Amino acid sequence: MDEFDAIRSDDGPQAPLPVGSTALETAILSRLDDDKAQDIVLIDLKGKSPMADTMIIASGRSHRHVGALADHLQRTLKETGLGKVKVSGLPHCDWVLLDAGDVIVHLFRPEVRAFYNIEKIWSVESGHRVDARA
Repeated sequence: MDEFDAIRSDDGPQAPLPVGSTALETAILSRLDDDKAQDIVLIDLKGKSPMADTMIIASGRSHRHVGALADHLQRTLKETGLGKVKVSGLPHCDWVLLDAGDVIVHLFRPEVRAFYNIEKIWSVESGHRVDARA
């Protein structure tokens, strides 16, 4: 499947996956896709925030799924030599934040993601989620 193909799940077609432009972004997006993360969004922060270049947001189906996504991301980044990741929120796994330096990853349970709606803060339309760099 190439990066522009729609992802299919039990719920039917979803939006195409965003495309990473750096090795770090690509590794994170690939791992999230492999682990069946839902509704993956990449937000370009260059020129908008000094804290990172990119924010990636994704959902897991349950506490356990969110925890597994975070754990697998940590392992993947360590094994590939792309850096250490600082993690917050693992005990509860409602909202887990992974700081990988240039990329910040937010992993949510769907209802927590809907409540905080951080995509809206960064002006990303929730109905039309595509890579801003494509």
